[in-house]
Amino acid sequence: MKPPPIPRKALLTLASLATLTLAGTNTFVHIDPSAGTDVLAMAGTEQWAVDHSATLLTAGEDQSEPGTTTDLDLTRQKAHWIDRGTLAWPTGPPGGTTYALVAAASGGVTIVDGELAGTYRTVPLRVRHHGLTKAQRERFPHLAAYQALVLDRKHLAGVPAALRGQLVVTERDTDGTLRVATGVQVPGVLDDIYAPATRARLGPTFAGAVPTLAVWAPTARTVTLELFDTPTARPRPVTMSRDDRTGVWSVRGTPSWTGKYYRYRVEAWQPAEQQMVTAAVTDPYSLALAPDSTHSQIVDLADPRLAPPGWTNLRKPAAVPATKAQISELSVRDFSIADSTVPAERRGTFRAFTDPVTAGMRHLKALGDAGTTHLHLLPAFDFATIPERRADQQQPPCDLAALPPDSDEQQRCVAAVADTDGYNWGYDPLHYTVPEGGYAVNPAGAARTTEFRRMVAGVNGAGLRVVLDVVYNHTSATGTDPKSVLDQVVPGYYHRLLADGSVATSTCCANTAPEHAMMGKLVVDSVVTWAKEYKVDGFRFDLMGHHPKANMLAVRAALDELTVARDGVDGRGILLYGEGWNFGEVADGARFVQATQANMAGTGIGTFNDRLRDAVRGGGPFDANPRQQGFASGLFTDPNNDPVNGSTAQQRARLLHQHDLIKVGLSGNLRGYRFTNTAGEQVTGAQVDYNGSPAGYTAAPGESVTYVDAHDNEILYDALAYKLPADTTAVDRARMQVLALGTAVLGQGTGFVTAGTERLRSKSLDRNSYNSGDWFNQIRWECAQGNGFGVGLPPESDNKDKWPYARPLLADPGLVPGCATMDLAEARFAELLRIRSSSPVFGLRTAEQVQRRVAFPLSGRTEQPGVLTMTLDSRGLGGPWKSVTVIFNATPQPATQQLIDLRGADVTLHPVLRTSADELLRTSSFAADSGTFTVPARSLTVFVQR
Repeated sequence: MKPPPIPRKALLTLASLATLTLAGTNTFVHIDPSAGTDVLAMAGTEQWAVDHSATLLTAGEDQSEPGTTTDLDLTRQKAHWIDRGTLAWPTGPPGGTTYALVAAASGGVTIVDGELAGTYRTVPLRVRHHGLTKAQRERFPHLAAYQALVLDRKHLAGVPAALRGQLVVTERDTDGTLRVATGVQVPGVLDDIYAPATRARLGPTFAGAVPTLAVWAPTARTVTLELFDTPTARPRPVTMSRDDRTGVWSVRGTPSWTGKYYRYRVEAWQPAEQQMVTAAVTDPYSLALAPDSTHSQIVDLADPRLAPPGWTNLRKPAAVPATKAQISELSVRDFSIADSTVPAERRGTFRAFTDPVTAGMRHLKALGDAGTTHLHLLPAFDFATIPERRADQQQPPCDLAALPPDSDEQQRCVAAVADTDGYNWGYDPLHYTVPEGGYAVNPAGAARTTEFRRMVAGVNGAGLRVVLDVVYNHTSATGTDPKSVLDQVVPGYYHRLLADGSVATSTCCANTAPEHAMMGKLVVDSVVTWAKEYKVDGFRFDLMGHHPKANMLAVRAALDELTVARDGVDGRGILLYGEGWNFGEVADGARFVQATQANMAGTGIGTFNDRLRDAVRGGGPFDANPRQQGFASGLFTDPNNDPVNGSTAQQRARLLHQHDLIKVGLSGNLRGYRFTNTAGEQVTGAQVDYNGSPAGYTAAPGESVTYVDAHDNEILYDALAYKLPADTTAVDRARMQVLALGTAVLGQGTGFVTAGTERLRSKSLDRNSYNSGDWFNQIRWECAQGNGFGVGLPPESDNKDKWPYARPLLADPGLVPGCATMDLAEARFAELLRIRSSSPVFGLRTAEQVQRRVAFPLSGRTEQPGVLTMTLDSRGLGGPWKSVTVIFNATPQPATQQLIDLRGADVTLHPVLRTSADELLRTSSFAADSGTFTVPARSLTVFVQR
């Protein structure tokens, strides 16, 4: 996903005590002039030079406490209305302090000369001196230390009406002086009062041919439907009725409404503007949209006119458990934008997946035949950042191919049109449950629905199931921004607010709050719609750790209820996995039990395993120096001589620790897996250290998604270009790439690979290509086009600190692989897939099976650095062999590995490798008299026992 914008550097000099907001950020710096020394405060990833002493506070939060000084700021929302009768207040009251809730039905309350001005009603609030109840603290742990301000019972009936206007909480001195006045956060009380809304049907629904439109807008004063014959026609206003029990506004239409466009005109208090705002906004539950998402369209997804031929009885590849899933990750646009075998108007669209004879589709079919089971699509729902009509998408105004391979001109030219071309990864949601119009040949209305379905059918026809990357953790905008939808329908509800009412942005953008009931409902309803109406076979949750675990379990439960007989799909066969990272304002369970790596153990929902990734590649994704080596990039055994790797002794010690991380990863990253580590100790996966955290964290192997590259950070070829010694030959680079990929293919759990990596795909060292255009991202299926390496320095915005490392590499023609090398890598990857598919021992279902059948017999103090040997006992599983032995030799020399238990055994090279595309692999051998394997340098070899 794309990162937050990076602020510019600035010199800050203050002579008195102050709180300074850094321009362009949500960061507050407190300046203390008494310290008298210059320090550096961090804002994002930039350093800010600050005169005097500075303390950086939590992003977006002003931590001054109401009650300590006069604090009259109605633009902040420091009071939290958590249920019908209780508000949480951040400080304890001094003696005699009084509190009140101020409600203004039409808004207009301001501060004039230190006192409230305007027309309003005041409700006294009583302090509950023991604070929040236990249940309230458990529901709102981030407010646990707050005081409780409660309403008298006689005022409770007026709460729903008060919530439809401006709200202020005041604190006054014993003499009545106004000391604090602040706005109010309302998600908690809305969830309390309107709990029945979680069972409401929202968006367009149909009874026969008759549509009903419904939108949840409990704080709105009025909601009117605007009906359009076309997106450019004048609207016809239609009155909607409000259900006071649910806060849902609805209207029943006529059959003639089908196909018409609509928006809601919502009048509500908008904290971002500090006034009542009437917004014309699309439907959060939209099912179809006009081009550029200007209007929603009334459609019935069950309408047979929207179904491509054969859709109702679509034959799908068989579902597989997570332990047998092998996933290829792909952007819809990357897939075909450079594919000359696709008609020009279909390149970069859903329709490019519908012709089985194109280069890209032949490649997908070959992957499916070899053993890839799922195609994971980067966000293909409606997102905010590209013009949806192809004619409106600008092209870089340069001859990019004519520029030198290490030039900075390509990236400069691409950047000039980056926000107006047709490229973006799409991690900036606009409407969650509509296909992206920029990926459609025809983006108008429900035409994109049919095109998306054609794509699903085409991918299924190639033997692959479809995974959709979903991004429910943030939106592209809030407030009255034209790209804001949720926050114009129910202002201040759908997003996670910090202590002062500002919107949290730790994900990059405006964080949503799936812990709020109706945002959680939107997530579940949207996923179910994609599963039922588009026959999507899996979902990858972006930044899943920002979701409550309960929300993810609700998604799983809703999918599990889908049946072929009733819904047309088997929900239990749908994959579910995501990024279980732990950071931001929700970190360490600050607001709820998160869907993080460790917390998802036992749920059957997968998380990405960064432990194995870092050990195989070397270093981490945010290293300033990209030359830190790892197991598959030559650490200790093939050093690149960069000082960042430390002394020889340090390299050896780090490499052996990487061995242990990889063993844990190959075993499904199980927290309880027991093995001998490289120090000769008996340990479990959880006892192996990963940057201060347990390496093993899963309860079952299917909960680990094993990968060595993804769309984020450098693609594998580029990472190895940085890390391997500069004189490594092209063929040896391909061999190391296959070796690295083998850890993701031949381990337990779900395997995950970025599409094109099997063909040595490069992004010219771009570490964050979310907005880098087609030039840096396109997949070049024809080897004559190269692999993408050396097409210019990567974009300055995210890569300039690495340009000194990148420039000499990009200028080296030896790092651009030829056709034979790319074909070798592709063939070897297919061999790995066929090996994975050849035995059930590569897809064990339980931790007990892994413990019993997977071993690393040469682990211990005498373990050879750079060589890993894994054995898998396949007896009784129905496969053709008694056991399988996998040897990863990451060293530049041949290696021998002796397994005494196999002396005299009938062991041969795996049948797939006896005719390997790499002739060197065919020289691998086993001496039965001694139980010794001999394998070539830089190889991944597999032997079988008959």
